[in-house]
Amino acid sequence: MRKTKIIATLGPATDSAETIAKLIEGGVNVFRLNMSHGKHDWVRRVVKDIRAIAAEKKIFIGILMDLQGPAIRTGDLPAPIKLKPGQKFIFTVRGERCDDPNSASVNYDGFIDDISVGNTVLVDNGVMHMKVLAKHGNSVECEVLTEGTLGNRRHINLPGVKVGLPAFTEKDLADAAVGIEAGVDFIALSFVRDADGLRQLKKAIKPSSYLPQIVAKIEDQQAVKNLEEVVQEADAIMVARGDLGIEVPYDELPLLQRHIVKTCLRVGKPVIVATQMLESMIENPMPTRAEVTDVANAIFEQADAIMLSGETSTGKYPLKCIEVFDRIATRTERSDRANYFEAAQFTSPRQKLAKSAVVMANELQAEAIIVFTLRGNMGRHTAWMRPRSSPIIAVCDKPAIANTLALNWGVHAVIAEYDHARPEQTIERSLKMLQERGLVHKGNTVVVISSMSSGEQIVDAIQMRVV
Repeated sequence: MRKTKIIATLGPATDSAETIAKLIEGGVNVFRLNMSHGKHDWVRRVVKDIRAIAAEKKIFIGILMDLQGPAIRTGDLPAPIKLKPGQKFIFTVRGERCDDPNSASVNYDGFIDDISVGNTVLVDNGVMHMKVLAKHGNSVECEVLTEGTLGNRRHINLPGVKVGLPAFTEKDLADAAVGIEAGVDFIALSFVRDADGLRQLKKAIKPSSYLPQIVAKIEDQQAVKNLEEVVQEADAIMVARGDLGIEVPYDELPLLQRHIVKTCLRVGKPVIVATQMLESMIENPMPTRAEVTDVANAIFEQADAIMLSGETSTGKYPLKCIEVFDRIATRTERSDRANYFEAAQFTSPRQKLAKSAVVMANELQAEAIIVFTLRGNMGRHTAWMRPRSSPIIAVCDKPAIANTLALNWGVHAVIAEYDHARPEQTIERSLKMLQERGLVHKGNTVVVISSMSSGEQIVDAIQMRVV
């Protein structure tokens, strides 16, 4: 089994039920819904389609809702503005009007307060660079440094500037409410700056009876500065290399990616590497050699998941992209690996129990590690320890838990009925079911993490079994 999970973004090129089925057959483990573009009715429809197709194929698929977040953007323009180096450009806030044709409004009132003369303003994902020359009332005068054409509602980055934006917007809360109603498994918060923003989001959506796992997107210098606290507060982390690569010098980006992955594997949080992994395949049927190496590097680092954005949402070759990801992952996983998990910092006895089971499986070259997990935690702990060759089969009693484990490295989730009073019978029935499905085979050794009876007590245990 491929251990690195694949996340595919749905969009106009892929959001039909027929294409979703083909993507699942190709190996997609988690679908991403990008709420910068997604509408509520669309969310309800595609979630329903994904669940129906996954149930038909008897597989568990995760669904990640990616909130737009509090981005700084330019306003609407009567026509695109062509800019050349040396020209002046004016940004306005708080409804200030400017008759200069080289001007645009900004949706964030604090823009003028946060930046200083000499700061760099990056527009349209870093395509255009400007330097702040002066501030006058509600306007900021800049000098254009690089040529480009400014269109409507272009994203603005302020590298190194601490902005006073809220952690999330009203739109984000409305989107999250629809995601919870539809039953998504993960909600990703964009432009996370600190752990408090994550706590605010959890508090805002907690009145719901169902709380998805929260993914923190690292795409801001403040998030990098506060990485330790963000990783501790989040349920999972995404290395969002698009905005992060604009916010930091590009030569720092590979080192930052490695640092974030290392940090996550030290404390046992799932980590996703995302953005431009197969960007050329939006138009071309084959990846560049540099893209192949980039994808292989994330797999070598043992990220839990690798993600496709425009490649599958609007690209010409979405199914081919999944095939490329699958081939690179399957081949790279047979090679050397970074083993960052070896620096793991345990905080509970159950985490150490999972490590012991993985050590046993590695020594025995076990066919599988079978984890009985009610809330998914023991399955996640086992995945954290990155077994050398044994796949992790997580036996759950609820589909919602099985869906969340679709993100974790090396985990294949199945559903079984639990008999809590007689754990031995649960194990025996589950082993028989796994054998019938071809996931384990007669005569092979497996390692089992489960509860077992000890007198009148039920205790956690690791067992070596022959099927």
